[in-house]
Amino acid sequence: MSGPPDYSCIMAERILLCLCHMSGREMDFINEAFADNWVVPLGPNVTGFEKDLEKFFFGNDKPHRIVALSAGTAAIHLALVALGVGHGDEVMVQSFTFSASANPVTYVGATPVFVDSEPDTWNMDPELLDRAIADRVAKTGKLPKAIIPVYLYGMPAKISEILKVAEKWGIPVIEDSAEAFGSKYKGQYCGTFGRFGIQSFNGNKMITTSGGGALICPDEATARLVTSYATQSREPAPWYQHERVGFNYRLSNISAGIGRGQMTIADSHLAHHRHVQQLYRELLSDIPGIILHDNPGPDFDSNFWLCAITFTPDLTVSGDDGCGRPEALRRALEKENIETRHLWKPMHLQPFFRDCPAYVNGVSEDLFSRGLCLPAGPWVKEPEIERILSAIRNAVSTR
Repeated sequence: MSGPPDYSCIMAERILLCLCHMSGREMDFINEAFADNWVVPLGPNVTGFEKDLEKFFFGNDKPHRIVALSAGTAAIHLALVALGVGHGDEVMVQSFTFSASANPVTYVGATPVFVDSEPDTWNMDPELLDRAIADRVAKTGKLPKAIIPVYLYGMPAKISEILKVAEKWGIPVIEDSAEAFGSKYKGQYCGTFGRFGIQSFNGNKMITTSGGGALICPDEATARLVTSYATQSREPAPWYQHERVGFNYRLSNISAGIGRGQMTIADSHLAHHRHVQQLYRELLSDIPGIILHDNPGPDFDSNFWLCAITFTPDLTVSGDDGCGRPEALRRALEKENIETRHLWKPMHLQPFFRDCPAYVNGVSEDLFSRGLCLPAGPWVKEPEIERILSAIRNAVSTR
C-alpha cells in the first residue's frame, strides 16, 4: 500500500503513538466551504460526511442514520439523553476504558456502575455483567437504563454475548466504538449492533476531523431527535422556540470537510494499522516475556488502533526502581524519543468514581499493572518498528 509522504526531515526523530495523516483531499472540501462562506456548524460538508459514513458502515442498505457531532463524548451524552436516562438512574459501564465512556453518565445525573473485563478481548465480561445487573436489581429494585461496552484499542468485544444479556434484561446497549472505527465482529462493523453506536474522530483516531464524533442511530426519527438536541433543541418556528434543553454539539462544516477527505483514505489507514500489527506479531515473537494483544479468534477483526503488549511475570525492565515495569519501559523508550502509553487505568480505580458501584474480577487491574501501548499510526513503518523493537530489547530481560 502507498503510505504517507516522507516528512521525516521536518518531523524530527520522534515516533508518536498515533499521528493523523492527511489525504490531500481535505483542503478541497475546506476551500469549497470557504468559497461558499459555509464556515459555521452545519452545511454541505456535514451532510456529505454523514452520507460518507453511512455508505461505509451500511453500503446502499441504510437501516440506520448517522449524525455528525463535535465529539465522541457528545455522542455518548446524546445517546443517554435520547434514552431518557436521568437523575437517580444507573448505567452499566465498562471499567477498563478512558473516562469519556463514563463521564457523560454523570452529565445526565445518573450513576455509572462499573463492570470489569474478560481476559480474551479485555472488554466487558458478559457473565459478570449479568451478575452485576441481577445484583443492582436486588439492591435498588429497578433496572439499569443502559449498557455501555467499549471496544478497547479497536478490539471487538464479545458483543453477541453482551447483547444476549441486554435482551434478557430488556436494557438498551450503547456501543462505545470510539477506538474501533472499521473493526468488525463476525463480519459486521462494531458500532452497528446496539441501539446506538459511538464514533470518535479525534486527532489521534483512525480518521480525524481534528476533533469530532458521530452517533449511529437506529432510524430516521431517532436521528432527527438527536440532531434537534445537538442544535440547542430549536423548534421549527419563525422565532427562537425551545421546548426542552438542548446542546451545542453539531460538527462544524470545516471539520466535516476534513472528515470527507479522510474518508477517501479510511481503507488504507485500516490496512496500515493491521500491517503494523502483523509486523509486531512477527518481530516480537523473539522477545521472551512480552505478549502482543491480538484477535482471540476468527470472529474478531480489530483495527488495531493501538498495538498493546503485556509482560509475563519473569520479565524484568531496566530502570524499574519501584515505579513498575510498564512505567520503567515507558521511560526507557521515552529516552529513545519513542512515545508509548500505559493501558487505561480502570475507572473503578479513579478517584472521581471511587463511590460508584463496581463489579470487578481483577482482570483490568492486572492488565493495567503489566501492559503498555506501542506506536501504530500511519507514520509508523518498518524502520520505526525496528527502532521500537531494538529499544525494547535493550530494556528488558527474563529471569
